[in-house]
Amino acid sequence: MRQQLLHAAVLAPTGQWLVQDRAESPVRVLAGPAAMVGLAAQIQHRIRSTRNRTR
Repeated sequence: MRQQLLHAAVLAPTGQWLVQDRAESPVRVLAGPAAMVGLAAQIQHRIRSTRNRTR
């Protein structure tokens, strides 16, 4: 969130993550730590592919 890649990420008592990309976007529910790692990988891929197009 520090780099503004996510608007919010909150760990629920059930172990699920509640995630929002932007303030106006719907809240997504991620099943657990593995899903959060998958989301991080998607964000990194998006950043790297965008960066390569602008070079």
